[in-house]
Amino acid sequence: MSNIQDSSAPTDLVEQIPGRDPFLDDSEDHESGSGESQQEEIALPSPGPSSVPLNMSKPISPSPSLPQVPSRTVSSPPRPVPTSHVPAPSSPTPAYIPRLTAPSMFLPVPNTDPLSALLTKHVPPERRPRRDVVGEWTGRDMHEMVMSNSWRALAKMAHDRIVKSDPEDLARILDLWSLRLSSLARLRLTNQASAECTNLFAVLNAVPPQHPPSTAATTRGPSDPSGMSLFHARVHYWTGDTLGYVDALSGILGTCKERARILAIAEANLSMWLERTARVCLILASQLVEMKDYQAAITLLTPLCTRRDPSTKRPIPSPAVYSAVGRIYLIAGNVPKAVNCFEIAASCYAPHKKDQNSSSEGERPQKDTVAMNDALLSAALGNWDKAEEALRGLLESEPENFTAMNNLAVALFGQGRITEGIELLEAALRISPSTVVVAEPFLFNLSTLYELRSATAIDKKRELLIEVAKWSGDGLKTTCLKMPSN
Repeated sequence: MSNIQDSSAPTDLVEQIPGRDPFLDDSEDHESGSGESQQEEIALPSPGPSSVPLNMSKPISPSPSLPQVPSRTVSSPPRPVPTSHVPAPSSPTPAYIPRLTAPSMFLPVPNTDPLSALLTKHVPPERRPRRDVVGEWTGRDMHEMVMSNSWRALAKMAHDRIVKSDPEDLARILDLWSLRLSSLARLRLTNQASAECTNLFAVLNAVPPQHPPSTAATTRGPSDPSGMSLFHARVHYWTGDTLGYVDALSGILGTCKERARILAIAEANLSMWLERTARVCLILASQLVEMKDYQAAITLLTPLCTRRDPSTKRPIPSPAVYSAVGRIYLIAGNVPKAVNCFEIAASCYAPHKKDQNSSSEGERPQKDTVAMNDALLSAALGNWDKAEEALRGLLESEPENFTAMNNLAVALFGQGRITEGIELLEAALRISPSTVVVAEPFLFNLSTLYELRSATAIDKKRELLIEVAKWSGDGLKTTCLKMPSN
C-alpha cells in the first residue's frame, strides 16, 4: 500500500491565491533541495488530481536525482509605465467570425463508453442500471448536468447552441466552446478534443492583427490564460507531448508576468493578472510533479509561499502552499525539508487558536490541513499507528471527510487490517455514493482490497460496478475497477 491522498479539491493545488511581487520576478535562483535518502516510497498526491491508488508491493528505491531548473538569461523587466501613460481600453468593436459556428468544426460524440462495455460483459441485462449514453440535454438544467457528471449531454448542448448562435456574439460563442472542450476532456475523448481545439485556433489565428484588442488579444494567444489559451496548450498534453505542454504553459506564465509588471504602477487589473499568474503556476507545477521533476515544481512554487496581507501590506507565509510544497518534498524523499514546511504551515495556523473572534468554521479547515500533514508524514516514515490516530481524529471532527476515510483505509492496510479497510470504504460508499464513485483512487483501493481478501473478489467487484454505473455519470476511467473488458 503506497499511497495516501491529499484533502485538497481535485482541480487545483491550493485554494488560496497569494498576491505578491515575486510573481513579477523571473529570477530562478531559489534554493535547490537536495535529494536525501528516500524512505519507503509513498506516492503522495500531485498538485492536480489529489489521489493516488494502492500498490501491491512496497518498493524501496534509491534517492531520486532531482533535476535542476536550467538557468536562463532573463531580460530586465520593462520600466514602469506612469499611470497617465497607461492606455485606456478602447471601446470594443463587434467581431464577426462566422466560421466559429460552422457545423464542420465539430466531430460527432460517440454514444458508448468503456463503462457500458464492462456492464455488457459482467452484468446480466436485467441488473444493468439505465444510463444516458445518448446525451439528451433538452429540458435539463446545466447545474444539474454538471453535478451529475453528464458530460456527454453538456458536450452536445454546447455544440447545438454554438451552431445556432449569432456569429457576432463572440463572448458567448467562446464560452460555449470552452464548455464543449471541457466536456470532451472529461469524457476522455482527448483525440476529438485536440482536433476540435485545433480547428478553433485555426480560425482564431486567422483573425487579422488590426482587429481591436477585444477580439485579437482576448480571444487568442496567452493574454487570457483563464480562457482558451490553456486549452490550446493542453493539446500538447493530450497528444503526449509533455515537454511541449510545459513550454506552452511557460509562455502563458511569462505573458501573465509581463502584463502584471506593466499594470503594477497603475493598479489597473493588477490583482486579476496576479491571480492568473498564480493559477498558471499551479497548473505548471502539477505537470512538473507528474513528470517527476520535483525540484522544478518546488522552485516554481517557492515565490507563492508568502503573500501580502491586504490590510497591513506585509508579507506573510501561506500555510496552504507550504503544505503543498512539503508534500512534494515527501514524494521526492526529502523528509527533513518536508518536516520544515509542515512546521511552518502549523505555526501559521497557531495564532488563530488564540483569536477569540475566529469562527469554528474557519478553524476546522486549518486543523484538517495540519492533521493531514501529520498523517502523510507518519505514513512516509512507516509509522502507520500514528497516521491512523491523526486520521481518526480528523474523522471525529468531520465524519464525512471521504479523503480521510480513503487515507485511513490505506493506513489500515499498512497494518494488515484488510477487513477493517474494506468495511470503512463500503461505509463511505453507502453514505454518499454519488461522491465517492467518481473518485478513481477510492474505487481502485476498494477493488484491490477485495482481491486481497478472497478469491471470490469478482462477485464483490461486480456489485461495485453496478453501484458505479448508477451514480458515476460519464468519463470514469474504468481501469480503476480492475475488471477485464474483453
